[in-house]
Amino acid sequence: MEVTLQVSDDQVAEYLQKNPQFFERHPMLLADMYLPSPHGIGTVSLAERQQLAQRDKIRVLESRMAELLSYGKENDTISEKVHRLSLGLLAAQEFDILLQLLIHSLREDFQVPHVAVRLWATPQELTHAAHDAYQQVDAELSQWTQNLLTPYCGKQPGLDLATWFGTDATPQSYALIALRSEHAFGLLALASDDANRFYPEMGTLFLKRIGELVSAALLRHVTLS
Repeated sequence: MEVTLQVSDDQVAEYLQKNPQFFERHPMLLADMYLPSPHGIGTVSLAERQQLAQRDKIRVLESRMAELLSYGKENDTISEKVHRLSLGLLAAQEFDILLQLLIHSLREDFQVPHVAVRLWATPQELTHAAHDAYQQVDAELSQWTQNLLTPYCGKQPGLDLATWFGTDATPQSYALIALRSEHAFGLLALASDDANRFYPEMGTLFLKRIGELVSAALLRHVTLS
């Protein structure tokens, strides 16, 4: 009586993994076995199939490498802009000039069309209190900012920001960065007419660094209670 053994795909795969010398003992199989082409046209030998699989893997790796290089170049460009901003903030001794430089850098270097700063710390010089940055904000906004530990990116978060960028501005996305020492003493608001410019899933490392730089620069001009 003839007995037929049923061998599963997993058993074959396990055997070949445990016996890598199998094809050395049966070299003709590499030339005689033909498999469907992964590109859907005819058949190819096992060796050719392996070569095609390796080429596909190489193409995927090359694509990933190109993507990583692109991200690296983009990050280098942003790092250079942040560096220029930090040098400008260090050099600006006057409060007005510091804010002008900040807004100019964000608009020109970072292509952010709408920029606003609001401060609720006490200005070291009384004349600074008349600056637009010291326009009164409500308790809800200052408390929201106090709880903002990382930059907020996305749609308008239910705060009254409509008048911050002028009557003609119609922002569709926002990046909001707390200005803080131990506690928040202000808010840096960036806005764009592009709904996809600032979105919740985007990286915020550079926004966080900009917030830290601006906070450190402004601490020279405010008194914290």
